[in-house]
Amino acid sequence: MTALAHDISKLTDRYQTTIPSGVRKQLNLGKGDQIRYSTEPSGRVYIEAVRAEDGDPALGAFLDLLEADIKANPNRLRAFDAGLYDRLKALVGEIDVDIDQQLSPDDE
Repeated sequence: MTALAHDISKLTDRYQTTIPSGVRKQLNLGKGDQIRYSTEPSGRVYIEAVRAEDGDPALGAFLDLLEADIKANPNRLRAFDAGLYDRLKALVGEIDVDIDQQLSPDDE
């Protein structure tokens, strides 16, 4: 088992700190990169790099919720059949949606 690395940093008067070089190297962090802090109820904090491919945090939270529900209730899973597809298509009619298109100022 690998031993944990321990690094220490100090808070400034404005509650800022420098990420120790060992942590920056381990997480492959560069100037301008973002980091995410995850805190357990016990007080333990995890830090990780936020990568562009990490995507939308709301989507990640939703997918975690979905995964937990599927694990807890696997009997609820149903095949996506043509009938369901037709019912969903009837809800939106002939509206084309391009999820990559920017929203207009009125829609934001």
